[in-house]
Amino acid sequence: MQLSKEGQALAELVGVVVGAVVDFPERVHTVVVESGTTVVIELTVTKEDIGKVIGRQGAMAQSIRTILSNAGTKLHRRTVLQIIE
Repeated sequence: MQLSKEGQALAELVGVVVGAVVDFPERVHTVVVESGTTVVIELTVTKEDIGKVIGRQGAMAQSIRTILSNAGTKLHRRTVLQIIE
């Protein structure tokens, strides 16, 4: 299935933001699943970096979701970020 350019842009955004905070940015992996106007981004990082991505009490994960939601709104897409452990 071909990804839309909006889906690719959102996945790239998540990759750049997460890559900036983890110790192993080369191991940041995103999978995009699109269904209608919804874009689901599945994020996978190393075991050592999962705490940095989630943050204290989920603050970092919530911040990433906020950035993703704002970008998705501009592109007229609903976004969901799933962090795969």
